[in-house]
Amino acid sequence: MNNVISGFKLALLCLILLLTTTTSHARGVYQTNDAFLAEVFNGTLPQSDVVWMKGDVRQTVADILGHPYAGLRIRYWREGQRSAWILEEIGKEEPITFGVVINGDRVEQVKVLAYRESRGGEVKYPAFTQQFQNVGLVSNRLDKHIDGITGATLSVRAMTNVVRLALYLDSSISQS
Repeated sequence: MNNVISGFKLALLCLILLLTTTTSHARGVYQTNDAFLAEVFNGTLPQSDVVWMKGDVRQTVADILGHPYAGLRIRYWREGQRSAWILEEIGKEEPITFGVVINGDRVEQVKVLAYRESRGGEVKYPAFTQQFQNVGLVSNRLDKHIDGITGATLSVRAMTNVVRLALYLDSSISQS
């Protein structure tokens, strides 16, 4: 009888540990902003520039995100037709930091740099992020359907909005 109770306690303890580690497993810094930029530009970082949040840009950014952008400007790095953007958007409750590379009006790469939510971290995996490769923007909408992830709806929405935002901002600086 004592062996059965001990086995039950051990199984319960393992279950509790499994549940508590999987919910916090998604959180973390996967790549620093500096490391992302160094990787994108092969160690030679171009001068940064900014897009000011004013006028039509401010309104379009708010339309894309579904809320006003908190800052006065958004910093980016550009070399030729390639630009890199480090952007944050709220998932469910916490900000998620994304790195987005645009090349010739198309997405070259999107990465989760830091994830602070307890769930939905599956958006960081290449199996998901590769869907965004070569995606463009038509009327502020992605020109390709992005499959969601069950249980990560808000993280998927945040990433999709950030990609839309980076594509819009890249097109706005290319036109100026």
